[in-house]
This record gives sequence, structure tokens and C-alpha cells, in this order.
Amino acid sequence: MRLRERIKLFLKGMAMGAADVVPGVSGGTIAFISGIYEELLGSIRNVGPDTVKVLLKDGVKAAWIQVNGNFLATLVAGIITSVLLLVRPITWLLEHQPVLIWSFFFGLIVASVWLAGKLVKRWSIGPFIGALIGAGAAFYVGVAQAGTGPESLLFYFFAGALAICAMILPGISGSFILLLLGAYGPVMTAIKGFDLVIIGLFGLGCVVGLLSFSRVLKWMFERHHDLTVATLTGFLLGSLYIVWPWKQVLSVRTVHPGAADEHLVPFLTGNVWPWAYGTPGEMELLLGIGERSPQLLGAVLLAALGAVLLVLLDRFGPENA
Repeated sequence: MRLRERIKLFLKGMAMGAADVVPGVSGGTIAFISGIYEELLGSIRNVGPDTVKVLLKDGVKAAWIQVNGNFLATLVAGIITSVLLLVRPITWLLEHQPVLIWSFFFGLIVASVWLAGKLVKRWSIGPFIGALIGAGAAFYVGVAQAGTGPESLLFYFFAGALAICAMILPGISGSFILLLLGAYGPVMTAIKGFDLVIIGLFGLGCVVGLLSFSRVLKWMFERHHDLTVATLTGFLLGSLYIVWPWKQVLSVRTVHPGAADEHLVPFLTGNVWPWAYGTPGEMELLLGIGERSPQLLGAVLLAALGAVLLVLLDRFGPENA
């Protein structure tokens, strides 16, 4: 891999990491619209028992080549770098300038729907139905209410498997799936408390889900390319509901209950029109949120910036490299 290609891939990894930091946005979206999605699935699919056989028989170099090690290592390095550098500023923006940062991602995904749709070689009834199903599934994720997960330890294994599957699907956030399952809070608590049992089961579920689901997706790309791309395009379209910039708080949850720093934070939100955003609802008043500006001009400009960035990422895709 040439240095120029490695730098491009590293930057795409950083973009994926930045997206994964934002609740409701999937790193798979960035991989899909930047032209590395199929290669990523193929590289993940190559990791398995056969890799161990190649390692034992032909050595480290052969195993590294089989799993496309240069590609995966560069991409993961970009993701980790981005998370470490951007987690604080992005979470700060989500808290203090939510309309602007959601507008940026909204514009990014709007443009990606058009570009992804162009990858379908022939729009027939099958791809069209696939797009509708994908859009409906993503929309359902956006409007579904959070659940409460069971106490069974096995639940965390399946939660990890489902979350990682969602994470590699464009348009669906793995953390949002955990929220719907009722596993987000317990998993975050386990990580903070270093609960090795829950962390181990959740991590094992992630590994199994990633290795198995990536194979299914790769097979779909090879056998039913137009149907698969159309369905993923539908996921992107439906995810616009999730990243809509103007939201109203529907319910709240208590952070650090019983502690000195106990306080309320937003839990579930619903979409409103920009002109209705400024008037606080019952939950906003409970949180101490008063009149707000819809920041319409800034939102439009940031959405346009997201679309422009998408075009640049598309130009860096394999077909334009």
C-alpha cells in the first residue's frame, strides 16, 4: 500500500471514529459512502480459523496478507486516533450545540443517499422493495422506545452481537440498538466498574456477530449486489429521522442516583419542526432548558458542509484513487 493510499485510508478511519462517537450515527455509514465498505467486509470475513492454519503453515507474513492486515491496521489506527482526539469536542458539541452538529451529519447523509443510489446498476422491483424495507427498518429504530434488558448474563452476549451488526450497517448506530435493548446503561456501568464477566460476554458477542454478519453481507454483495446496495441506501434514507437536528426531550433519566452529583439528563427525544424547537416542552422545563434558537442559518450551512465533505470522500473512493 502506497503512502498516499495509506493516508487516505487513515483519514477515512478517523471519519469512521468520529461518526461512532456520535449517538445515532454509524461508522458503517462513513465506510459505505467513502468507498471502502466492501473491502472492509471482505477483510473481516478473512479473519477466522483459516487464518490460524495459514499462520501455522506459512508464517506471520502470509497470515497478514490473507486478512488484508495493512488495510485493517491503518483503518483501525485512524478510528482509534479519532476517538481519542475527538470524543471530548464532539460530546461537548452534542451537549452545547446539538442543532449544528446534527445538521452537519444530516447533510452528510442526505448527499450519501443520492451517491449510494447511483451504485445500484439497475433499479428494478427487487432493489426498490429492498430500499423501502431498509428505510422502514431504520425509521422503526428511530421511533422505537428504549427497553429494559433482562438480568441474564447471556443477554449481554446477544446484545453485543446485535450491536456490532448494527454498527457495520450504514445508517444504524450500535449504541442506539443497545439503548433500545435496555443494555446501554448496564454495559456502560460494567465498563466503568470493570466488570470482567459482563465485558467479556459482551465483547465475545461483538466478535461472533462481527465475524458472522460480515460474511453474510459480503455474500449478499457478491450474489445480490443491487438488492444489497439498495437496501443499505434505504437504511441511510431512514436514518435521516434519527439525525434530524431539531429534537424535543420526551423523557429524562437520573445520572449518579443517590450521589452528591445526582442530576437529570435527556433520555428519549422526538423530532419537531425548527419553528417549534424554540418553545420548551415539559421535560425541557424540568431540565431547566428555556427558550432556544433554531439556528436555521447555521444549520443549513453545516448541512451543506456535510454534503461537500461527502463529495470529497466519494472522490477518494477506489474508483477515483
